[in-house]
Amino acid sequence: MARKHLRGLRPDEGQETPFPALRPKPARAHAELTFDDPAVLGALFGQFDTNLVTIENRLGVYISARGNRVILEGPQDAVARAREVLKGLDQRLQNGLEVDSGAVESLISMSTEPTLEGIITGAGLNAPPIMIRTRKKTIIPRSPTQITYMQALARDDVIFALGPAGTGKTYVAVAQAVSQLISGSVQRLILSRPAVEAGERLGFLPGDMKEKVDPYLRPLYDALNDCMPPEQVERRIASGEIEIAPIAFMRGRTLADAFVILDEAQNTTPMQMKMFLTRFGQNSRMVVCGDPKQVDLPGGAAASGLADAVTRLEGVEGIATVRFSSSEVVRHPIVGRIVDAYEGTDG
Repeated sequence: MARKHLRGLRPDEGQETPFPALRPKPARAHAELTFDDPAVLGALFGQFDTNLVTIENRLGVYISARGNRVILEGPQDAVARAREVLKGLDQRLQNGLEVDSGAVESLISMSTEPTLEGIITGAGLNAPPIMIRTRKKTIIPRSPTQITYMQALARDDVIFALGPAGTGKTYVAVAQAVSQLISGSVQRLILSRPAVEAGERLGFLPGDMKEKVDPYLRPLYDALNDCMPPEQVERRIASGEIEIAPIAFMRGRTLADAFVILDEAQNTTPMQMKMFLTRFGQNSRMVVCGDPKQVDLPGGAAASGLADAVTRLEGVEGIATVRFSSSEVVRHPIVGRIVDAYEGTDG
């Protein structure tokens, strides 16, 4: 199925080839544009830079806007095409025409033979090879495994992200999900967690079901609010575009046209995990995050569904497994040292 790719990541990147050493890498390129009329920049870039995000995802480039100056970086032909698209959008606005998503897609389709005049290429260009752009920030890899993770998020249908707290497993997945929701490649965001934490029980908490469940889902709300304005998050939750719910609420559903994230997956049973994975629908992507060493299932419960699923599914086509280590904790250096200390004690 067709997928939109993260900026700077080629659609064929990560695929096997019989002669990988013989496949030439496209030259990295750089171009700059300056727009004379600042009044059109809002319409040119789109609300929350939506037009720029679309161009990045469709052409595999990175776009940086500073005032009326735009910098384009990526493969040479893609940079040239992106430049032609932006020039075309500017010309439409100067002629008094509207710019909408249809106009952007049309110009992208027509930019098949761009001029390379003025495009700068060279090994010295060091644009990040992969990154995620959301409405509030741009996320670039902060560890070697995050590079592999972001590539898997752009390529595979189901991704298992394993590792200790603080390595960015859930945060990067939420950022990718928000980026795809903004670009329109998925219609819904579904974020889920098992309601199992350190021996607590829902029945001991005050309030109705939502008030009981929300504390368990708070980390997902926090990640969303870091990637989108809070009012946008609330509006999309109210409209059903974003759904945050315990894993038990997934039973019996088919999750199509959706980006689905299961956090703290080590606290699922094998049957819960099977139920969740089999919800997968058309044009969807599913990310399962967890730390196999931090299982909080009640005593006597079955083995962790996360470990069971990875054992059964690793190597299956369309499914990727990414493993983080304590050395790649990005939350704070002391978190990595704490993880090492506890794992050393356990061992």
